Amino acid sequence: MNADDLQNVVDDLEAVFSLIEQQRMVDVPILNSALQVKAVGFRRWKEGVLGVLITPWFMNLVLLGQIGVDEGDSLLPGSKITHVFPSGAYEFIVGEEAGMGLYQACSLFSPMHQFHSQQLAEETAEAIMQGIMQSENRSEISTHSREIEQVWRGEPDDTQDEQADPGAMAEDAPCLSERLATPLSRRELLTGLFAEKSE
Repeated sequence: MNADDLQNVVDDLEAVFSLIEQQRMVDVPILNSALQVKAVGFRRWKEGVLGVLITPWFMNLVLLGQIGVDEGDSLLPGSKITHVFPSGAYEFIVGEEAGMGLYQACSLFSPMHQFHSQQLAEETAEAIMQGIMQSENRSEISTHSREIEQVWRGEPDDTQDEQADPGAMAEDAPCLSERLATPLSRRELLTGLFAEKSE
């Protein structure tokens, strides 16, 4: 894939999600009006293309291409695939959209109310793309998405309680947990990068 092909892939991705914003997301209250659809830091990774997609309602790592499936198998919408980067293991869920086909996404932020500007969102996305490729950001702690959401909201970490009661998380797990499973982008990496950019 040459530079022109990569740019075409990025342009198509932005066009698809801009259309989703205009058609399906109109008047949805979680939209952050300070933000717009933008693909950041996309680059070739293995046999696919990896980057961060910013929209007014989420920021996701997005992987395009049939990566992480056994030879002869196919990606299926809703299936989960774990990819290992220098900073750790990240679990992606397969999605599908008209105009681009199948893709894999790992949720980073949703909703996007903590971003007061497009510049802050793009700087955070760029830092994440650098951070996930750095082994010094690897953590021994593998966290759940609920814990990530608590940290972002400044709530106390109730991990100890959940470990004592294994059924607690299953009972009240948020939809983010359904989209993103246990091997997760590291809490320290995401919250640290966001804190640096928001200062």
